[in-house]
Amino acid sequence: MSKPDNSFNAMGATPAEWLAQASNPQAWQSLMQMAQAGKHNLPAMPAIPAMPNMPATAAQVPPEKMAALQKDYTEEMAALWSGLLASRTPQVKDRRFSTPAWQESPLYEFNAATYLLNARFMNALADAVETDANTKKKIRFATQQAIAAMSPSNFLATNPEAQKKLIDSKGESLSKGIMQMVADMRKGHISQTDETAFEVGVNVATTEGAVVYENKLIQLLQYKPLGKQVYQRPLLIVPPCINKFYILDLQPENSLIRYAVEQGHTVFVVSWVNPDESLAHLGWDDYIQHGVIDAIEVVQDISAEKQINTLGFCVGGTLLAAALAVLAEQGKKPAASLTLLTAMLDFTDVGAIDVYVDETQVSQREQSIGAGGLMPGRDFASAFSSLRPNDLVWNYVESNYLKGEEPTAFDLLYWNSDSTNLPGPMFCYYLRNMYLENRLKNPGQLTVDGYPVDLSKIQLPAFIYASREDHIVPWATAYATTALINKGKPGNTQFVLGASGHIAGVINPPAKNKRSHWTGKGKLPPTADAWLADASEHPGSWWTGWSSFLARHAGELKAAPRKYGNVRHQPIEPAPGRYVKVKAE
Repeated sequence: MSKPDNSFNAMGATPAEWLAQASNPQAWQSLMQMAQAGKHNLPAMPAIPAMPNMPATAAQVPPEKMAALQKDYTEEMAALWSGLLASRTPQVKDRRFSTPAWQESPLYEFNAATYLLNARFMNALADAVETDANTKKKIRFATQQAIAAMSPSNFLATNPEAQKKLIDSKGESLSKGIMQMVADMRKGHISQTDETAFEVGVNVATTEGAVVYENKLIQLLQYKPLGKQVYQRPLLIVPPCINKFYILDLQPENSLIRYAVEQGHTVFVVSWVNPDESLAHLGWDDYIQHGVIDAIEVVQDISAEKQINTLGFCVGGTLLAAALAVLAEQGKKPAASLTLLTAMLDFTDVGAIDVYVDETQVSQREQSIGAGGLMPGRDFASAFSSLRPNDLVWNYVESNYLKGEEPTAFDLLYWNSDSTNLPGPMFCYYLRNMYLENRLKNPGQLTVDGYPVDLSKIQLPAFIYASREDHIVPWATAYATTALINKGKPGNTQFVLGASGHIAGVINPPAKNKRSHWTGKGKLPPTADAWLADASEHPGSWWTGWSSFLARHAGELKAAPRKYGNVRHQPIEPAPGRYVKVKAE
């Protein structure tokens, strides 16, 4: 007798046969082999980032806690079984199992309820572990990753929505899902949006301007005025170097860059290079000197102004603040004002990302790329996605692969997938000196080109913004900046808290009339919680308040320039320039 054929055979299969084959792990393996046949050098699917290292520290659950957890679990499981036998519907409150397909069969509801019970037990077990705080945090994180991965919504055999779509489409949904998965394997990331719907410079990053300066690290963009007059002092924006600048210029209606231009500011923006191996030797000092300081000096030269307004976003804010401190050490004060958006200068609490930061992991990075090499942008993307695995990983596995649905076109998610590499020496320096050892906040512990970095020497009007639900830069960490700059002159610093997260909180144009923000009463108490207790909430965007702040430090109005650049800095090419269009390999 011949052995049964476990390969996936679409031809002539009934819907029931399709479902039976699709639920067979061996059939999936056969299908993947077929999909990869003839495809040489197909990369592995980068769906889930590697787990952070667990320290070799004793960790255990006390016997009495374990016994109590087991007792509770057994009782809840028994109740679920009793309910199933009595045809009682379990209470399943989770958006992953909220569609009617999950309620059509008691078995699906039971499966979802059992999963949620197991998830609660695993979380309780992680919380009950007695060990040091750092190890416990990593155990909790790894537990969350495992729980997210084990959801029945992630597997065709246990997902009734995907099964129904498979039957209704006569297998087309699964075939399409497999093709989309193989396409993502080639790209090296899970598609979160229709990436063919956008093109940089065509329908994102479209604010009119020109590149007026470039070196090996940056292009400097100058934007065309939209009125007959502009403020005397221009605005220089330093975006994060681990992302592309056009998060600030997605579409005209949500572009912070265009908004600033509309308010009468001559806007310059740094566009960081997407480095390749030829730049893999660059370090932190290069990014400060040839990135930020070069940009400041060129803007001063073009505008013929001794002082300019400056803005730093996320890591760009860290770089900008360090650059201004170095310039202050040199006796230079090029900034009339400083705006920091969701930026960290004190890295005492870096939020959930610290599960990836310890001596072992930093040393491993230093050994591999610290002396030269690249930190791949896809590694950043995987790490940040792991902080919200249900929303940023498994949601797309279910929709794209199990259901064969095409991702919708969303400009923000297109930007999110447009990764940027970093030179290994720069990344390792940043990781150790900021995230691991938190040395930037301590005067003189770091130097740039031999000049000590002392943030307390930054004395100028400052606007500090944080997002309340930010999982990358906790808002209390952003608030800690108020104690590091303008020492002795706290009245120079204004702190504003916006609703939502790291990106959505920042990109909140007034015309949308969405979300809210909080402002203080002029005082900056020692703690963020004390500030919030006395703050006032206002509906709508924080952009209008920032615009008023910027106008107070922008000088007089004058005739708008008719040309980009000046004699020394002629236009090189139209915005958004070449650098931002380079894709990370």
